[in-house]
Amino acid sequence: MDWLNIVVCLIMLVGLIGIVVPLLPGLPLVWAAVLVWASEAQTPTGWVVLGIATALALTGSLLQYLLPGRRMAKAGVTTSSTVVGAALGVVGFFVIPVLGAFLGFVLGVYLAERIKLGNHANAWPSTKHALKAIGLSMGIELLTGLAIATTWVIGVMTTT
Repeated sequence: MDWLNIVVCLIMLVGLIGIVVPLLPGLPLVWAAVLVWASEAQTPTGWVVLGIATALALTGSLLQYLLPGRRMAKAGVTTSSTVVGAALGVVGFFVIPVLGAFLGFVLGVYLAERIKLGNHANAWPSTKHALKAIGLSMGIELLTGLAIATTWVIGVMTTT
């Protein structure tokens, strides 16, 4: 294994960790590692792997935002609650590094639903759906990152 493959592998690992620990842009890092590898390899296999990785990244990113949002809407969580959650998630990211985005989003959805619905008993089910949506989004992103990494490994194995 040469130095390029080691560096690409390390960047991918950091990207995959960044998916679970929202401190780094996980999926873009995994994709960028493939871009670096394909650019250096300059082989037809490298460009095919980059094309597949790009298609996977775009599809995963699209699904990451569509599926959880659709499930939350189906559960009755309004767009305004999601926006409040996203806003508090951004604030939380800066107030409490790493976990703040997650905690802020959940708190924002809860507070918006509590104000809208009037009590804890009605707001909590919506908040649970928001938690499930976060899990689904992270799962989609992680599976996409793993699929890209697997595609890269296959590409490396076929070029050596």
